[in-house]
Amino acid sequence: MSRFRQLFRNASPGETGSASCSIMLIEDSAAMALMLKSRIEAETRVRVDWYKTYAEAKQALDTTLPTLALTGMNLPDAPDGEIVDLLQEADVPTILFTAMLNRKVRERAGATNVIDYFIKDATDTVDQIIRTIQRVTDGDVSSILIVDDTASARKSLAEILDRQNYRIHEASSGREALQILETAGDIRLVITDYHMADMNGQQLTQEIRAKYPPEQIRIIGISASSDPFLSAALLKAGASDFVYSPFVAEEVRCRIGGNIETLNQIKRLQYLAERDFLTGLYNRRAFFERAHAQIAALRAKGRTASLAILDIDHFKKVNDTYGHDAGDAVIRAVAKVTQNELPETECLAGRLGGEEFVMLLGGMTNDEAIDVCEDVREAIADAAVMHDKTLLKVTASVGVAVMQFDESLDNNLNAADQMLYMAKDQGRNRVCADAVFYRTT
Repeated sequence: MSRFRQLFRNASPGETGSASCSIMLIEDSAAMALMLKSRIEAETRVRVDWYKTYAEAKQALDTTLPTLALTGMNLPDAPDGEIVDLLQEADVPTILFTAMLNRKVRERAGATNVIDYFIKDATDTVDQIIRTIQRVTDGDVSSILIVDDTASARKSLAEILDRQNYRIHEASSGREALQILETAGDIRLVITDYHMADMNGQQLTQEIRAKYPPEQIRIIGISASSDPFLSAALLKAGASDFVYSPFVAEEVRCRIGGNIETLNQIKRLQYLAERDFLTGLYNRRAFFERAHAQIAALRAKGRTASLAILDIDHFKKVNDTYGHDAGDAVIRAVAKVTQNELPETECLAGRLGGEEFVMLLGGMTNDEAIDVCEDVREAIADAAVMHDKTLLKVTASVGVAVMQFDESLDNNLNAADQMLYMAKDQGRNRVCADAVFYRTT
Protein backbone atom coordinates (compact mmCIF):
# COMPACT_ATOMS: atom_id res chain seq x y z
CA MET A 1 0.00 0.00 0.00
CA SER A 2 1.40 3.42 -0.97
CA ARG A 3 1.99 6.23 1.52
CA PHE A 4 -0.93 8.02 -0.12
CA ARG A 5 -3.40 5.24 0.63
CA GLN A 6 -2.06 4.76 4.15
CA LEU A 7 -2.67 8.45 4.91
CA PHE A 8 -6.31 8.38 3.97
CA ARG A 9 -7.19 4.92 5.27
CA ASN A 10 -6.64 6.41 8.74
CA ALA A 11 -9.34 9.04 8.21
CA SER A 12 -12.65 8.56 9.97
CA PRO A 13 -15.43 7.15 7.71
CA GLY A 14 -17.56 9.86 6.18
CA GLU A 15 -15.10 12.67 6.91
CA THR A 16 -14.22 14.97 4.03
CA GLY A 17 -10.65 15.49 5.01
CA SER A 18 -9.56 15.93 8.60
CA ALA A 19 -7.92 18.55 10.74
CA SER A 20 -4.57 16.74 10.32
CA CYS A 21 -4.71 16.84 6.49
CA SER A 22 -2.68 19.56 4.82
CA ILE A 23 -2.24 20.72 1.23
CA MET A 24 0.92 22.28 -0.13
CA LEU A 25 -0.32 24.87 -2.62
CA ILE A 26 2.46 25.99 -4.98
CA GLU A 27 1.45 28.93 -7.20
CA ASP A 28 3.18 32.21 -8.07
CA SER A 29 -0.05 34.08 -8.87
CA ALA A 30 -1.33 35.64 -5.64
CA ALA A 31 -4.86 36.07 -6.98
CA MET A 32 -5.10 32.41 -8.06
CA ALA A 33 -3.49 31.10 -4.88
CA LEU A 34 -5.63 33.13 -2.48
CA MET A 35 -8.81 32.14 -4.32
CA LEU A 36 -7.87 28.43 -4.22
CA LYS A 37 -6.83 28.60 -0.58
CA SER A 38 -10.07 30.27 0.53
CA ARG A 39 -12.28 27.89 -1.48
CA ILE A 40 -10.48 24.75 -0.34
CA GLU A 41 -10.49 25.70 3.34
CA ALA A 42 -14.14 26.80 3.13
CA GLU A 43 -15.39 23.61 1.47
CA THR A 44 -13.14 20.96 3.06
CA ARG A 45 -11.52 20.40 6.44
CA VAL A 46 -8.05 20.52 4.92
CA ARG A 47 -5.45 23.14 5.89
CA VAL A 48 -3.73 24.90 2.96
CA ASP A 49 -0.13 26.15 3.14
CA TRP A 50 0.81 28.46 0.26
CA TYR A 51 4.26 28.59 -1.37
CA LYS A 52 5.12 30.92 -4.27
CA THR A 53 8.28 29.32 -5.68
CA TYR A 54 10.11 26.05 -6.23
CA ALA A 55 12.72 27.12 -3.66
CA GLU A 56 10.09 27.76 -0.97
CA ALA A 57 8.43 24.40 -1.65
CA LYS A 58 11.76 22.56 -1.55
CA GLN A 59 12.69 24.16 1.76
CA ALA A 60 9.31 23.25 3.24
CA LEU A 61 9.64 19.63 2.09
CA ASP A 62 12.90 19.35 4.02
CA THR A 63 10.95 19.67 7.28
CA THR A 64 7.29 18.90 6.46
CA LEU A 65 5.57 16.23 4.40
CA PRO A 66 2.10 17.43 3.30
CA THR A 67 -0.84 15.14 2.75
CA LEU A 68 -1.37 16.44 -0.76
CA ALA A 69 0.15 18.97 -3.16
CA LEU A 70 -1.67 21.28 -5.57
CA THR A 71 0.71 22.92 -8.00
CA GLY A 72 1.03 24.78 -11.24
CA MET A 73 3.40 23.38 -13.84
CA ASN A 74 5.60 26.43 -14.41
CA LEU A 75 7.11 28.54 -11.64
CA PRO A 76 9.45 31.56 -11.92
CA ASP A 77 12.45 29.53 -10.68
CA ALA A 78 11.33 26.22 -12.25
CA PRO A 79 9.85 26.96 -15.70
CA ASP A 80 10.01 23.42 -17.10
CA GLY A 81 7.84 21.55 -14.61
CA GLU A 82 10.67 20.66 -12.22
CA ILE A 83 8.23 21.01 -9.33
CA VAL A 84 6.56 17.77 -10.45
CA ASP A 85 9.88 15.93 -10.20
CA LEU A 86 10.48 17.36 -6.73
CA LEU A 87 7.07 16.23 -5.49
CA GLN A 88 7.52 12.80 -7.08
CA GLU A 89 10.87 12.34 -5.32
CA ALA A 90 9.18 13.23 -2.03
CA ASP A 91 6.29 10.82 -2.84
CA VAL A 92 3.68 13.54 -2.32
CA PRO A 93 0.29 12.86 -3.98
CA THR A 94 -0.16 15.73 -6.42
CA ILE A 95 -2.89 17.55 -8.34
CA LEU A 96 -1.65 19.63 -11.28
CA PHE A 97 -3.24 22.66 -12.88
CA THR A 98 -1.78 24.08 -16.05
CA ALA A 99 -2.40 26.91 -18.51
CA MET A 100 -1.85 24.68 -21.53
CA LEU A 101 -2.30 21.06 -22.51
CA ASN A 102 0.42 19.48 -24.67
CA ARG A 103 2.44 16.27 -24.85
CA LYS A 104 4.93 17.54 -22.28
CA VAL A 105 2.16 18.23 -19.76
CA ARG A 106 0.62 14.82 -20.39
CA GLU A 107 3.98 13.14 -19.79
CA ARG A 108 4.40 15.03 -16.52
CA ALA A 109 0.85 14.08 -15.52
CA GLY A 110 1.81 10.43 -15.96
CA ALA A 111 4.10 10.56 -12.92
CA THR A 112 3.27 7.90 -10.35
CA ASN A 113 2.32 10.44 -7.69
CA VAL A 114 0.00 12.55 -9.87
CA ILE A 115 -3.69 12.09 -9.05
CA ASP A 116 -5.11 14.27 -11.83
CA TYR A 117 -4.55 17.50 -13.76
CA PHE A 118 -6.82 20.39 -14.76
CA ILE A 119 -6.69 23.30 -17.20
CA LYS A 120 -6.51 26.71 -15.52
CA ASP A 121 -8.84 28.63 -17.82
CA ALA A 122 -11.65 26.03 -17.86
CA THR A 123 -14.84 27.45 -16.34
CA ASP A 124 -15.18 24.66 -13.76
CA THR A 125 -11.51 24.06 -12.93
CA VAL A 126 -11.77 25.17 -9.30
CA ASP A 127 -14.94 23.12 -8.76
CA GLN A 128 -13.20 20.06 -10.21
CA ILE A 129 -10.17 20.59 -7.99
CA ILE A 130 -12.41 20.89 -4.92
CA ARG A 131 -14.30 17.70 -5.83
CA THR A 132 -11.02 15.84 -6.35
CA ILE A 133 -9.67 16.99 -2.98
CA GLN A 134 -12.93 16.01 -1.30
CA ARG A 135 -12.82 12.56 -2.91
CA VAL A 136 -9.20 11.74 -2.17
CA THR A 137 -9.34 13.02 1.42
CA ASP A 138 -12.66 11.35 2.21
CA GLY A 139 -12.38 8.59 4.82
CA ASP A 140 -15.49 6.95 3.36
CA VAL A 141 -13.82 6.00 0.08
CA SER A 142 -15.45 4.15 -2.79
CA SER A 143 -14.75 0.45 -3.28
CA ILE A 144 -13.98 -0.87 -6.76
CA LEU A 145 -13.78 -4.50 -7.88
CA ILE A 146 -11.35 -5.40 -10.70
CA VAL A 147 -12.22 -8.67 -12.46
CA ASP A 148 -9.63 -10.20 -14.81
CA ASP A 149 -8.08 -13.65 -15.06
CA THR A 150 -4.66 -12.10 -15.81
CA ALA A 151 -2.78 -10.89 -12.75
CA SER A 152 -0.72 -8.33 -14.69
CA ALA A 153 -3.88 -6.71 -16.09
CA ARG A 154 -5.37 -6.43 -12.59
CA LYS A 155 -2.13 -4.93 -11.30
CA SER A 156 -2.07 -2.34 -14.10
CA LEU A 157 -5.56 -1.12 -13.24
CA ALA A 158 -4.92 -1.27 -9.50
CA GLU A 159 -1.91 1.05 -9.89
CA ILE A 160 -4.11 3.65 -11.61
CA LEU A 161 -6.81 3.37 -8.94
CA ASP A 162 -4.29 3.41 -6.09
CA ARG A 163 -3.48 7.05 -6.81
CA GLN A 164 -7.17 7.98 -6.63
CA ASN A 165 -7.72 6.75 -3.05
CA TYR A 166 -10.18 4.01 -4.04
CA ARG A 167 -10.49 0.85 -1.99
CA ILE A 168 -9.56 -1.98 -4.37
CA HIS A 169 -10.81 -5.57 -4.51
CA GLU A 170 -9.57 -8.08 -7.07
CA ALA A 171 -11.12 -11.22 -8.57
CA SER A 172 -9.55 -13.65 -11.03
CA SER A 173 -12.86 -15.05 -12.30
CA GLY A 174 -16.52 -14.21 -12.65
CA ARG A 175 -17.54 -16.61 -9.88
CA GLU A 176 -15.02 -15.11 -7.49
CA ALA A 177 -16.31 -11.64 -8.40
CA LEU A 178 -19.88 -12.61 -7.50
CA GLN A 179 -18.71 -14.02 -4.16
CA ILE A 180 -16.83 -10.81 -3.34
CA LEU A 181 -19.87 -8.70 -4.23
CA GLU A 182 -21.95 -10.82 -1.86
CA THR A 183 -19.53 -10.62 1.07
CA ALA A 184 -17.98 -7.14 0.71
CA GLY A 185 -21.28 -5.26 0.56
CA ASP A 186 -19.74 -1.86 -0.20
CA ILE A 187 -18.56 -2.17 -3.81
CA ARG A 188 -19.82 0.65 -6.04
CA LEU A 189 -18.04 -0.07 -9.34
CA VAL A 190 -17.00 -3.26 -11.15
CA ILE A 191 -14.36 -3.19 -13.89
CA THR A 192 -14.46 -6.46 -15.79
CA ASP A 193 -12.52 -7.99 -18.67
CA TYR A 194 -14.63 -9.58 -21.39
CA HIS A 195 -12.71 -12.83 -22.01
CA MET A 196 -12.45 -15.05 -18.90
CA ALA A 197 -12.42 -18.81 -18.45
CA ASP A 198 -15.52 -19.47 -16.35
CA MET A 199 -17.81 -16.77 -17.76
CA ASN A 200 -17.32 -13.83 -20.07
CA GLY A 201 -17.86 -10.19 -19.16
CA GLN A 202 -21.31 -10.13 -20.70
CA GLN A 203 -22.46 -13.08 -18.58
CA LEU A 204 -20.95 -11.57 -15.44
CA THR A 205 -22.68 -8.27 -16.15
CA GLN A 206 -26.02 -10.05 -16.53
CA GLU A 207 -25.46 -11.89 -13.22
CA ILE A 208 -24.64 -8.63 -11.43
CA ARG A 209 -27.61 -6.80 -12.92
CA ALA A 210 -29.95 -9.57 -11.74
CA LYS A 211 -29.13 -8.54 -8.15
CA TYR A 212 -27.80 -5.00 -8.24
CA PRO A 213 -29.40 -2.07 -10.14
CA PRO A 214 -27.28 0.58 -11.95
CA GLU A 215 -27.95 3.15 -9.24
CA GLN A 216 -26.23 0.85 -6.74
CA ILE A 217 -23.33 -0.60 -8.75
CA ARG A 218 -21.87 0.66 -12.02
CA ILE A 219 -20.03 -1.66 -14.43
CA ILE A 220 -17.21 -0.82 -16.85
CA GLY A 221 -16.19 -3.43 -19.42
CA ILE A 222 -12.63 -3.73 -20.74
CA SER A 223 -11.30 -5.83 -23.61
CA ALA A 224 -8.19 -6.11 -25.79
CA SER A 225 -10.30 -7.59 -28.60
CA SER A 226 -10.61 -5.81 -31.94
CA ASP A 227 -14.27 -6.85 -32.18
CA PRO A 228 -16.20 -3.54 -32.34
CA PHE A 229 -19.44 -5.22 -31.21
CA LEU A 230 -18.19 -6.23 -27.76
CA SER A 231 -18.91 -2.81 -26.29
CA ALA A 232 -22.54 -2.96 -27.46
CA ALA A 233 -22.91 -6.49 -26.03
CA LEU A 234 -21.82 -5.38 -22.57
CA LEU A 235 -23.78 -2.14 -22.64
CA LYS A 236 -26.94 -4.04 -23.58
CA ALA A 237 -26.27 -6.51 -20.77
CA GLY A 238 -26.27 -3.64 -18.30
CA ALA A 239 -22.75 -2.18 -18.29
CA SER A 240 -22.45 1.56 -17.80
CA ASP A 241 -19.30 2.05 -19.88
CA PHE A 242 -16.67 0.25 -21.96
CA VAL A 243 -12.96 0.78 -22.74
CA TYR A 244 -10.85 -1.01 -25.33
CA SER A 245 -7.29 -1.83 -24.27
CA PRO A 246 -4.47 -1.09 -24.45
CA PHE A 247 -6.08 1.87 -22.75
CA VAL A 248 -4.81 5.31 -21.85
CA ALA A 249 -4.64 5.67 -18.07
CA GLU A 250 -6.09 9.14 -18.29
CA GLU A 251 -9.16 7.85 -20.13
CA VAL A 252 -9.74 5.08 -17.60
CA ARG A 253 -9.38 7.56 -14.77
CA CYS A 254 -11.93 9.88 -16.36
CA ARG A 255 -14.44 7.10 -17.01
CA ILE A 256 -14.11 5.73 -13.48
CA GLY A 257 -14.40 9.20 -11.98
CA GLY A 258 -17.45 9.95 -14.12
CA ASN A 259 -19.25 6.79 -13.03
CA ILE A 260 -18.44 7.35 -9.35
CA GLU A 261 -19.66 10.94 -9.67
CA THR A 262 -22.90 9.68 -11.25
CA LEU A 263 -23.43 7.37 -8.27
CA ASN A 264 -22.75 10.24 -5.88
CA GLN A 265 -25.29 12.44 -7.68
CA ILE A 266 -27.88 9.64 -7.62
CA LYS A 267 -27.26 9.18 -3.90
CA ARG A 268 -27.61 12.91 -3.31
CA LEU A 269 -30.85 13.14 -5.32
CA GLN A 270 -32.24 10.10 -3.52
CA TYR A 271 -31.43 11.71 -0.16
CA LEU A 272 -33.20 14.93 -1.18
CA ALA A 273 -36.23 12.99 -2.44
CA GLU A 274 -36.53 10.97 0.78
CA ARG A 275 -35.83 13.60 3.40
CA ASP A 276 -37.97 16.29 4.93
CA PHE A 277 -36.30 19.58 3.98
CA LEU A 278 -36.66 21.12 7.44
CA THR A 279 -35.62 18.29 9.75
CA GLY A 280 -33.61 15.83 7.66
CA LEU A 281 -35.85 12.98 8.87
CA TYR A 282 -37.58 10.73 6.36
CA ASN A 283 -40.54 12.46 4.74
CA ARG A 284 -43.98 10.86 4.84
CA ARG A 285 -43.64 8.96 1.54
CA ALA A 286 -40.15 7.63 2.29
CA PHE A 287 -41.13 6.61 5.82
CA PHE A 288 -44.07 4.58 4.53
CA GLU A 289 -41.92 2.89 1.88
CA ARG A 290 -39.18 1.96 4.33
CA ALA A 291 -41.61 1.02 7.09
CA HIS A 292 -43.42 -1.48 4.83
CA ALA A 293 -40.11 -3.19 4.04
CA GLN A 294 -38.92 -3.15 7.66
CA ILE A 295 -42.22 -4.47 9.01
CA ALA A 296 -42.08 -7.36 6.53
CA ALA A 297 -38.52 -8.16 7.62
CA LEU A 298 -39.46 -8.01 11.31
CA ARG A 299 -42.43 -10.28 10.75
CA ALA A 300 -40.30 -12.80 8.85
CA LYS A 301 -37.84 -12.92 11.74
CA GLY A 302 -40.59 -13.31 14.32
CA ARG A 303 -39.68 -9.97 15.91
CA THR A 304 -42.08 -7.60 17.70
CA ALA A 305 -42.56 -3.91 17.01
CA SER A 306 -44.53 -0.82 18.01
CA LEU A 307 -45.59 2.29 16.17
CA ALA A 308 -45.61 5.74 17.81
CA ILE A 309 -46.94 9.16 16.81
CA LEU A 310 -45.50 12.25 18.50
CA ASP A 311 -47.08 15.69 18.47
CA ILE A 312 -45.61 18.94 19.84
CA ASP A 313 -47.92 20.39 22.47
CA HIS A 314 -49.48 23.83 21.86
CA PHE A 315 -47.36 24.33 18.75
CA LYS A 316 -49.78 26.85 17.23
CA LYS A 317 -49.12 29.11 20.20
CA VAL A 318 -45.39 29.08 19.39
CA ASN A 319 -46.05 30.19 15.81
CA ASP A 320 -48.62 32.82 16.85
CA THR A 321 -46.41 34.28 19.60
CA TYR A 322 -42.91 34.10 18.17
CA GLY A 323 -43.43 33.61 14.42
CA HIS A 324 -42.86 30.78 11.98
CA ASP A 325 -39.06 31.05 12.16
CA ALA A 326 -39.28 30.15 15.84
CA GLY A 327 -41.70 27.35 14.98
CA ASP A 328 -39.25 25.94 12.43
CA ALA A 329 -36.45 26.08 15.02
CA VAL A 330 -38.61 24.15 17.50
CA ILE A 331 -39.48 21.50 14.89
CA ARG A 332 -35.81 21.04 14.02
CA ALA A 333 -34.89 20.72 17.70
CA VAL A 334 -37.61 18.12 18.36
CA ALA A 335 -36.54 16.14 15.29
CA LYS A 336 -32.91 16.14 16.43
CA VAL A 337 -33.82 14.98 19.93
CA THR A 338 -36.09 12.26 18.55
CA GLN A 339 -33.40 10.93 16.21
CA ASN A 340 -30.75 10.99 18.94
CA GLU A 341 -32.88 9.01 21.39
CA LEU A 342 -33.84 6.23 18.97
CA PRO A 343 -31.76 3.04 18.85
CA GLU A 344 -29.81 2.81 15.57
CA THR A 345 -31.05 -0.64 14.53
CA GLU A 346 -34.56 -1.64 13.41
CA CYS A 347 -36.01 1.80 14.17
CA LEU A 348 -37.23 4.54 11.83
CA ALA A 349 -38.26 8.14 12.41
CA GLY A 350 -40.12 10.45 10.02
CA ARG A 351 -42.04 13.68 9.88
CA LEU A 352 -45.68 13.14 9.00
CA GLY A 353 -46.25 16.86 8.54
CA GLY A 354 -46.51 20.04 10.56
CA GLU A 355 -45.59 19.35 14.18
CA GLU A 356 -46.32 15.60 13.98
CA PHE A 357 -43.69 12.84 13.86
CA VAL A 358 -43.82 9.06 13.54
CA MET A 359 -41.54 6.34 14.91
CA LEU A 360 -41.31 2.64 14.05
CA LEU A 361 -39.81 0.87 17.05
CA GLY A 362 -38.73 -2.55 15.86
CA GLY A 363 -37.03 -5.43 17.61
CA MET A 364 -38.14 -4.50 21.12
CA THR A 365 -40.84 -5.47 23.59
CA ASN A 366 -43.86 -3.26 24.25
CA ASP A 367 -42.35 -2.08 27.54
CA GLU A 368 -39.05 -1.26 25.84
CA ALA A 369 -40.88 0.74 23.17
CA ILE A 370 -42.73 2.71 25.85
CA ASP A 371 -39.44 3.37 27.66
CA VAL A 372 -37.88 4.73 24.44
CA CYS A 373 -40.87 7.03 23.92
CA GLU A 374 -40.60 8.23 27.52
CA ASP A 375 -36.91 8.98 26.92
CA VAL A 376 -37.84 10.98 23.82
CA ARG A 377 -40.58 12.88 25.68
CA GLU A 378 -38.28 13.73 28.61
CA ALA A 379 -35.45 14.83 26.30
CA ILE A 380 -37.82 17.16 24.44
CA ALA A 381 -39.05 18.64 27.74
CA ASP A 382 -35.44 19.19 28.85
CA ALA A 383 -34.34 20.77 25.56
CA ALA A 384 -34.40 24.50 24.91
CA VAL A 385 -34.40 26.55 21.71
CA MET A 386 -32.89 30.04 21.64
CA HIS A 387 -34.77 32.46 19.37
CA ASP A 388 -34.13 36.22 19.34
CA LYS A 389 -32.66 36.07 22.84
CA THR A 390 -35.75 34.18 24.04
CA LEU A 391 -35.41 30.67 25.45
CA LEU A 392 -38.25 28.51 24.15
CA LYS A 393 -39.22 25.26 25.83
CA VAL A 394 -41.88 22.86 24.59
CA THR A 395 -43.31 19.47 25.48
CA ALA A 396 -44.69 16.65 23.38
CA SER A 397 -47.37 13.98 23.64
CA VAL A 398 -46.83 10.46 22.30
CA GLY A 399 -49.21 7.69 21.37
CA VAL A 400 -47.84 4.15 21.12
CA ALA A 401 -49.54 1.10 19.57
CA VAL A 402 -48.38 -2.51 19.51
CA MET A 403 -47.74 -3.49 15.90
CA GLN A 404 -50.43 -5.80 14.57
CA PHE A 405 -48.73 -7.50 11.63
CA ASP A 406 -52.03 -8.76 10.21
CA GLU A 407 -53.31 -5.20 9.91
CA SER A 408 -52.31 -2.54 7.36
CA LEU A 409 -49.81 0.16 8.22
CA ASP A 410 -52.64 2.71 8.06
CA ASN A 411 -54.65 0.79 10.64
CA ASN A 412 -51.63 0.56 12.95
CA LEU A 413 -51.10 4.31 12.57
CA ASN A 414 -54.76 4.91 13.45
CA ALA A 415 -54.27 2.88 16.63
CA ALA A 416 -51.24 5.00 17.58
CA ASP A 417 -53.18 8.15 16.73
CA GLN A 418 -55.96 7.12 19.14
CA MET A 419 -53.35 6.76 21.89
CA LEU A 420 -51.98 10.20 20.99
CA TYR A 421 -55.47 11.66 21.34
CA MET A 422 -55.70 10.03 24.77
CA ALA A 423 -52.36 11.55 25.80
CA LYS A 424 -53.59 14.98 24.75
CA ASP A 425 -56.90 14.48 26.54
CA GLN A 426 -55.14 13.48 29.77
CA GLY A 427 -53.15 16.72 29.95
CA ARG A 428 -50.36 16.44 27.33
CA ASN A 429 -46.62 15.91 27.92
CA ARG A 430 -47.16 12.21 28.43
CA VAL A 431 -47.00 8.82 26.69
CA CYS A 432 -50.10 6.69 26.29
CA ALA A 433 -49.82 3.12 24.98
CA ASP A 434 -52.39 0.48 24.06
CA ALA A 435 -50.06 -2.18 25.51
CA VAL A 436 -51.57 -1.24 28.88
CA PHE A 437 -54.94 -2.52 27.69
CA TYR A 438 -53.44 -5.80 26.47
CA ARG A 439 -52.02 -6.42 29.94
CA THR A 440 -55.42 -5.96 31.63
CA THR A 441 -57.41 -8.24 29.32
